[in-house]
This record gives sequence, C-alpha cells and structure tokens, in this order.
Amino acid sequence: MRGSTRRRPAESMNPQPTPDHHHRQFPHDFDASFSSIRSSSKGFGRAFELPTDRDHQGAAVRAVNAYLSSHSSHLSLKTHPISSAKDITETLHFVLHQLDYPSTKLEDDLFLLLKSLNCPFKVNKSTLRAPNTPHNWPSYLAVINWLVQIAMYKEHLVVNSRSFVESNNMFMYALDSYLNYIRGEDDTVDALDREFVEKLERERDVVLESVRDLERSYCELEGNAEALRSGQTERERLEKERSVLEEDVKKFNAMIGEFNQRIEAIEKVLEEKGKELEAKVEEKKRIHMENEELKKRVEEQSLNARDAERMKRELQAVERDTSEAEAARNLWEEKIWDLHSAIGRKFKELESLAMEFNHAARRLKLGDGFHYSLNAKGSTPAQVMGIDYKSTLKPGLQSFTENIKRTSMAKLEELILLQQQSSELNAKVEAKKNQTASIQSYVEEGRLCER
Repeated sequence: MRGSTRRRPAESMNPQPTPDHHHRQFPHDFDASFSSIRSSSKGFGRAFELPTDRDHQGAAVRAVNAYLSSHSSHLSLKTHPISSAKDITETLHFVLHQLDYPSTKLEDDLFLLLKSLNCPFKVNKSTLRAPNTPHNWPSYLAVINWLVQIAMYKEHLVVNSRSFVESNNMFMYALDSYLNYIRGEDDTVDALDREFVEKLERERDVVLESVRDLERSYCELEGNAEALRSGQTERERLEKERSVLEEDVKKFNAMIGEFNQRIEAIEKVLEEKGKELEAKVEEKKRIHMENEELKKRVEEQSLNARDAERMKRELQAVERDTSEAEAARNLWEEKIWDLHSAIGRKFKELESLAMEFNHAARRLKLGDGFHYSLNAKGSTPAQVMGIDYKSTLKPGLQSFTENIKRTSMAKLEELILLQQQSSELNAKVEAKKNQTASIQSYVEEGRLCER
C-alpha cells in the first residue's frame, strides 16, 4: 500500500506524444519475432519463393482476400485477370495502416518499411507504377501476402496479451494503480486500494465459508466412512440380497418347470379328451341321423289293427326269445362255473405232475430246457405248460431213450464179454484146483511112504 503523502511525478514521466511515423524504426526484436512467418508464409511451398505458378498465386490471393474480408474491407485481389494497379496500391495502404504505419507517400514509405523489416522479396520503385504486369505481379503479391502475415501475427499478440492481463485481477489492479500513480491521482489510487482490499476480504470470507463447508463435508464423509468400515458394506449387503434373489429365482424356475410339466400333461389329457369328444360328437350325429331316418320310416308307414296285432305277436316272440336266451345264459354260466372249478382241479393236478416231472428231469439230468413252468393265463397247451411237448419235450425224450438204448446195448455187450471172461477164469480156477489136489495127494503119499 502506498502512503497518502506520495508526491506528484515530474512532467518528464508523463506520456510523450507519438513520434512521426515517417521516421519510425522497428527494433530487432520485432524483426526476429517474424522470422518464422517469413519462412512459412501462407500460400508458398518453400521459404522466400515467388508465387509464379497459378496454384501458389491462388493460395496467396485467397489468404489476402480472407484477411481483407475479416476487416470488412471492400478491396480484393484477383489473378485472372490481374487486379488493377489502383487495387494493389490501396491494398498496400490498407495493410500498412493495419501495421500502425500510415503512409502518405507510398513510393518512400513502402520500401523503407520493407527494408526495416528485412523483407526477403525485392521490389523497385520503378515497378510501383505498374505492379499488375505479369512480370511484377508475383513480387508484389508475395510482398502483400508477407505483410498480411505480419499484421495477423501482430493482432494475435495484441489480443492474447490483453486477454491475459484482463483475466488476472492482480495485474489489472497493478496496471490501474500504476497508471493513476503516474497521472498523480492519489485519491483514485487510494480508492482502488480500498476497493481491492474490500474485494480481497470478501473473497477471503467466501473462501473461509467454503473451507468451513468443506470441513463439515469432510466430517460427514469421515463419519460415513467410519460407519461403512465398521458396519456391513453396501457391496456385502447387495451380495447377500443377490444370493437370496438367486435362490428365489432357482425356486421359481423349479416351480415354473414343474408347472410346465403339469401343463404339458394336462394339455395331453385335454387333447385326448378333445379327440374323445370329437368321436362322441360324431357318434351322436350318426345316432341322430339314424333316429331321424327311423322317424321318417315310422312316419311313412301306415298302421292298422292287423299291423298292431302282428307287432304285438312279434313283441311276444321277442320277449319269449329273450327269456329263453336268459335261461340258456344262466345254464351256460353254470357250466362255465363247473368248467372253472374242473380247470382249477386239473391245474393243481398238473402242478403236482409238473413238479414230479421237473424232479425226475433233474435226476435224469435231461438239461435246463426240459422244465415245466405252468401259466394259468395261457390259451394253448404249450403256453399253459410253459414248454411245447411235441416240438421240444418229445424229441428230447426220444433222443434220451435212444441214448439209453445205446448205452444198454453197450453194457449188454460188455456184460457178455465179462461173462465169457468169467467162464474162462472159472475153468482156469478148476484146473488149478485139480492140479493142487493132485499135488496135495502126491505130497500125502510121500509122507506116508516116509513113515
């Protein structure tokens, strides 16, 4: 903060009038700042190259015309045909004015400016009288385009530097305060100081309030975080809910599957019932048609006493036949009962005989295929006995009988052979006995002689 006893500055510190632009010289820094622009002028392919072909000239003319139109100028350049000398000179005046270099005499000012800026393109004063000739036009187009690029860069610097200063309150305060200090307006400087201090205090209060709000938010968030750390997290709770929901979904799916099965079974039953209903409906229609036909036939017939008597006799005959049929049915039912009881007794006898046969077959070792297994529900003897006698049992028994006969004959032949051998052995035994008796008698005679 500056004191209120600040003295007024000297007159030499006040801003001086702007010098004459005819003798204005650009510093070397300004010239160096455009060195990159000279080498990359819009509309040229290489640095310091004259736009001799149509493409380069067209690009340069479009760049210049775009700059002129952006500044609401009525001027414009053309290449085919080439613009007039007046349009070219007016364009040069306009560009020099945009560079803060107002020119009163273009023949002197233009070349002085180009020399001070180290322009890479060379033009002569004599050519300024006819700049639109095919020989001079590329050089002047290059100079105009080069000056336009410098003007665009200058405007860019002015806009950016001003926006940077205006966006910073401290810079604006320092600038305004210094300008008022230079002018000697101490009261205005003090007012600016007070206003800036009040503004800073307000901003400080706002910042403090924001800090308090942030502290309260921090405390609340810290409490929430502590509660989340100590208690069940949202993720765990959601996972539990998800597991419960998954179990419910599985149960619902099982129930839905069961209901679907039931529905399918019911649909099948309904389909069968529908078919039966259709059959019943068809039968009903047929019976109805038959009844209608019978009614028609009855209506067509003419009844009289003789027909009624005949129908009565026929009815009595039908009743008599019905009673006789019932009596015959009762008789046949009694016979059926007797047959059932007889069949039961015979079946029991067959069971005992089958058991005896099975035991005998096992003793005789006929094989597993010869085995009776009774079936009360059979309709043929083979089905009842469980084996076909003619096709299975009889051939087996015959083969067994033949086998017995063969073995008997073999045994008989063996017996005859054994009898022959026995008779021979008996003869030999008798001979041995006789020989033994003769030897014994001879021995006894010898003993008697010794005595």
